Order: sequence, then C-alpha cells, then structure tokens
Amino acid sequence: MSNGEGFMRSAGNVFRDVGFPRSEAEQLKIRADLVIALQSAIRSRGLSLARASKKLRVRPSRLRALMRGRIEMFSVDSLLDLLSGLGLTVDVVVRKSGARSTPA
Repeated sequence: MSNGEGFMRSAGNVFRDVGFPRSEAEQLKIRADLVIALQSAIRSRGLSLARASKKLRVRPSRLRALMRGRIEMFSVDSLLDLLSGLGLTVDVVVRKSGARSTPA
C-alpha cells in the first residue's frame, strides 16, 4: 500500500514485502532473526572464525556462510542448536496473524 509519496508500507516482514508467500516469508524471517542473533553473539564475544567454529562444532566454511547471512543453508533446528552451543536460549512468542504486539 502506497503512502502517497511513492513508498510502500511494510507488512512487518521484508520477505513478505518482496513477494514471498506468507508461510515462506514467516519461515525466512524466523531464520533471519536467529542468524542475526548468532552473528551478534559471536561478534560480541570477540570469537574468531576458528574459535567459534571449534566451540560450535561446525566446519569453518559453514560458519563463514552463517556470518555472511546465508540463511538458506540453515534450518531453524540447526540455528537453535548453534545458539544453544553459545549458551543462549530462544523464547517464542505466538501472536494472531496481523497482530504486532499482543501475544495470542
């Protein structure tokens, strides 16, 4: 939907905005959010690729792909395992479709 200035209002999910079907866009957004959390945790701890790779028990090439944002290479399960390997947990919030801040 245009705001009158040539810009479109976001659906709140960039993948949906660029045309992915709703269910696929939600999956991609979840994976992207998890990848961003992993990237942030690795960087904030000052872990080198080699140290992070060893700590997480993944090949350096796979971790390099993660750091470059290659979300298509990782399932939600594998991302959750990697987050756990860094001592992090994930909280899940389920909302009604279209709701932005009110949990279901």
